[in-house]
Formats: sequence, structure tokens, C-alpha cells
Amino acid sequence: MSAASPAPALQVEWRELSALAGIAEEWRGLAARAIEQNVFYEPAFALAAAPVFGADVGAVLVRSSAGRQLGLFPSRIERWRGGPWAMTVGWTHAFAPLGTPLVDRDEALPAIAAWLDHLSRDSSMPALLLLPLLPEHGAFAEALGTVLTRSGRNSAAFGEHQRALLEPGAGREGYIDRAIPARRRKELRRQRRRLEDIAPVTLDTARQAPDVAVALKDFLALEASGWKGSAGTAAANDAAIRVFIETGVAALAAAGQARIDRLMLDGRAIVTAITLSSGATAWFWKIAYDEDFAHCSPGVQLAIDLTERLLADRTIERVDSCATADHPMIDHLWRERLALSDWLIELRPTIMPFKFACQIETMRRAAIAAAKAIRDRMSRN
Repeated sequence: MSAASPAPALQVEWRELSALAGIAEEWRGLAARAIEQNVFYEPAFALAAAPVFGADVGAVLVRSSAGRQLGLFPSRIERWRGGPWAMTVGWTHAFAPLGTPLVDRDEALPAIAAWLDHLSRDSSMPALLLLPLLPEHGAFAEALGTVLTRSGRNSAAFGEHQRALLEPGAGREGYIDRAIPARRRKELRRQRRRLEDIAPVTLDTARQAPDVAVALKDFLALEASGWKGSAGTAAANDAAIRVFIETGVAALAAAGQARIDRLMLDGRAIVTAITLSSGATAWFWKIAYDEDFAHCSPGVQLAIDLTERLLADRTIERVDSCATADHPMIDHLWRERLALSDWLIELRPTIMPFKFACQIETMRRAAIAAAKAIRDRMSRN
């Protein structure tokens, strides 16, 4: 009996992010087949973000021997803050709070293995890989863990935290009544009546691209009118960021992957929320409200209305809040949690033991946390 033929080798290459527009169609196909969706890594969003947040970003592309795209792993090489070492870091930024690469669900293990092998064999690439904001559980985490175990590579998790997630499963009916205590629901109804005493209150949902473009103007204006505008951090204060948001949201809306919900007071938006989607997953991406109505909790009012509509949509299985850990608003409405961490992976042994690399990373994070605490105290004084 003859030995079985070896599996055809996968094709692996590194490309600059700016050079990926030409493969957008097959890139979208990979996103649709991904073992886990990540709208921030889809071409509509990623290519719009590239001019602002994509400097020096590239991606490892993994293809089958026949040329079918099996994986896309965006990253950049960064100098390790506080030390002479460099490492490859998965691409995330302030507007993209998720670092799950796109991997074909049917070829996840070989694609991930080919990606890590490619990075480890290239001596011009750092020996360490940091993957920020990866879900600790799920199909990708399981596949990555399997590949790391099989290859004998060391890894460690940092920055473990959880953020609010809407994942009702079979418990869609009565979800909000279970999540919000009766006393709080009563207070919210009272605040809603205060709004309605001023003028009629309606919920408007924009899904079609032209309607989304109009609603997005309301979002930008509301954000600029509040504390972010005063601090100079609103999107409208930065032309490049504004173009990125307008371009990315428009492209996703054209593909049916963006919606903007607005709570209208006598036809005027007082709060807006942008939700992005990919497959059965959605992301509660951005919200802005008129601070003149803060006493009526407009953000909570809209979040409740939006939650009801998301629960009624059986095509959506889960919604990531994109919020910080222990968020004072959404944590009390969405009761499920998405556990995230940053994965540090040793691609190949070096003169620096991996244990020492982990100690340095721990100290670096502690220093950043201390500096942030000092900054926060000074800003309050």
C-alpha cells in the first residue's frame, strides 16, 4: 500500500494594508465564511480606517494551493514600549475594539498554523506576537489554542476583562423585564413621559444607505455638541476621522450591515446609535445624545428601544456592546458578558526566555496603569 500524498502546501504572504483594496471581493467572501465574524476587519470598514489608523499595517494572507483565501491576519510591527525589543501586534484601534482575525471556518487549523509558521520562519519578523482584544472563548480561541498546543509554542494572557454582551439564546421573551429591576423600569417610564410631555417621541431606524447618511449627520452633530466636542475628541473635530466614519458606515450600509437608530423628539434627533453587523453578530458601535435632555436618560431610553428591536430580529444571535468593562449604562441592561484578553505568543525561542518577556509585559502594563491613574487624578483637580 502506497503512502498517502502530503496535503498541498498553503500559500502565505505579507501585504501592506494599502494594497488590499484589489482583493476586496474575495476578502468579503472570506468574511462571510469566517469562523468568527469581525466587522472591523471587513474591507468596508478596514479600508476606510486605513488612512487614519493603518500606518505601517499589513496583513498575512493565507490561501489554499488553488488560491482560495483562507485567512487574513492584520498587524503591524511595534517597538516594545519601554524596551529595545519589537513585536508583531494585531491591528486594533479606538474605533475597532476587537482583534479576531478572519479565518475560514472549514480550514481554521491549517490557516492559523500557516500564519504562525510564516511569522516564525521569517527572521526579519519579531519573535513575539501580541494579539489584543481576543475573545477568550469561542471558535477562534479554541482553534488557536489547539494550534499552539500542537506546535508547542508558549503563550500567556494579559489584560483580562469582560464587557457587556447581548446574547439571549432562548431567553428573548421578557429579557428587558428580567434585566432591569422593576423600580428602575418605573423611573425610566416616568422619564419617558417627561419627554413626551414636551413633544411626541418616536424611534426612527435608518437601514438604507441614503437614510443612514442622513442619520449619520445627526450622530456627528450630537457628538460634537456634547463633552467630546468640548474636549476636541468628537469625530467632527477631526476631518480625517469624520471621512473614515462616513466612508466606512456608508460602505457597510450599502451591504446591509449598518443601521442608525434615532430617538426623535418632535422630529428632532436627541440621541443616535450606530449598530454594525456581520453575519449573526452585531456591534453596538457608537452612541451620542443631546446633553440638554440628560435628566431623561436618553441614552438608556434608546438602548432599551434598540434592544427590543434586536431581540425581535431572529437573524441576530449576539450583540457586542463595544463598551469598556463595568460600563455604567449598558452593563445594567445587557446581562451576558464577552471575556477578552491580549494574547502574547512566542513564535520562536530567543535569548530572552518567554517567562522574562511576560514579566516585562506585566511591568509595562502596570506602568501604563499608574500613569493613567495619575493623569486622571490631575484632570479632576
